[in-house]
Amino acid sequence: MDYSEKYEVVIGLEVHAQLATESKLFCGDATSFGAAPNTHISPITMGHPGTLPKTNKKAVAYAIKMGMACNCEIEKENYFARKNYFYPDLPKGYQVSQHTTPICKGGYVTIKTAAGARNVQLNRIHLEEDAGKSIHDINPDFTCLDYNRAGVPLIEIVTEPDLFSADEAYQYVTEVRKLVRWIGVCDGNMEEGSLRCDANVSIRLKGETKLGTKVEVKNLNSIRNVKKAIEFEIQRMIALVESGGKVQQQTRSFDASDDTTFAIREKEEANDYRYFAEPDLSPFSLSDELLNDIKNSMPTLPAALLQQYIAEYGLNEYDATQLCLEKETADYFSSLVSHTSNYKAAANWMNGPLRQYMNEHKLSFDSFALAPEKLAGLLKLVEEGQLNFSIASSRILPVMIETGKDAATIATELNLLQVSDSNELETWVNGVIEKMPDKVAEYKKGKKGLIGLFVGEVKKVSKGKADPKLVTSLLEEKLK
Repeated sequence: MDYSEKYEVVIGLEVHAQLATESKLFCGDATSFGAAPNTHISPITMGHPGTLPKTNKKAVAYAIKMGMACNCEIEKENYFARKNYFYPDLPKGYQVSQHTTPICKGGYVTIKTAAGARNVQLNRIHLEEDAGKSIHDINPDFTCLDYNRAGVPLIEIVTEPDLFSADEAYQYVTEVRKLVRWIGVCDGNMEEGSLRCDANVSIRLKGETKLGTKVEVKNLNSIRNVKKAIEFEIQRMIALVESGGKVQQQTRSFDASDDTTFAIREKEEANDYRYFAEPDLSPFSLSDELLNDIKNSMPTLPAALLQQYIAEYGLNEYDATQLCLEKETADYFSSLVSHTSNYKAAANWMNGPLRQYMNEHKLSFDSFALAPEKLAGLLKLVEEGQLNFSIASSRILPVMIETGKDAATIATELNLLQVSDSNELETWVNGVIEKMPDKVAEYKKGKKGLIGLFVGEVKKVSKGKADPKLVTSLLEEKLK
């Protein structure tokens, strides 16, 4: 039975983003991924007696940048707190986080779904340090611990219970990953754990205003898994309630092998953590000058850039959206249109041949060897009718990327410049007409679609050098 009309799902998400600093939140240990276990540690990371932490200024600035990107209120007076819990991967026996004074309050992230665009309300964004990593599959008798990740700076982006479907959650995490990458505060690599998501899911009868008992699904490490875990939890909870059971508040984990969740512990309440102000770290204040400097360093955000591309360059929404998927793509396009005024052609090339080349070679525009001004030169040759698009994209572009030569040089060397000389064109056209008398007769009887066949034959005879527009015009004139 379908219970979708009977129940409403309410979701809150907590996204942990590892900040792209070179050192940890409270010491100089490296944060790079993939090092041998327990090589990025020090007495401060391990919480040895007598050690004193010191706050990483860049991590604070990155948290502020994300707050500004999410339309948050920035808290000027801040302090850290100890969040006490005892896990083997937490070397100090507590985690340093923010409790009553998150650095960013409120705010929202705009998502687009089938129903249109809307703002997902945020509760907070706060700074905290990461825990280490427990590894259970190396030794059958022991759990291994790697503390390299302990102390790595995170921001936790916490929504209000303001998402109402697995699809909305999917769109939200997609947008958050795009934002952290766009402003350069996190690489967004979920496979390496630098972006992780916890989903708080509850159900209630439609029309109810009180939230149902929530279940938290921890450490979802892909956007697909966020969606699948929520979908499973919705069905599990509805089936439980419909059979007379009660939803228990608990923490669950996701099994990606069969897209199910399983219970791992009863959920702690906030007071179980016994928060208190971190005595080894001084409170810190944010000056107006610092906030203004960070605000001025912010790039144009994708939503604003999309509108700019539509308004200033006359692009349609689809083309503009594709160009704003990644900042590297948008940066390349912005540079390209500083060298050409044919904005629509520039967008077509970016979203067509260049996107295809990137996908085939697993590249992104920040590692693309072809300078935008050289691509603009290729566009100009096509616009002037010296090259047709097919030859330019299939023959000229690959050589430009490989050699770095400009388009005109390559076209001349390969003898690919289009011929617009009327005498040579007329010779090719006459030859094709003479070779196909039966098709000429059919055309004259009204089968006008054959014009494409004649143009194609001229293209073959000329080896792609005949200007197709002039050829079409000449053919139509002679076939009258």
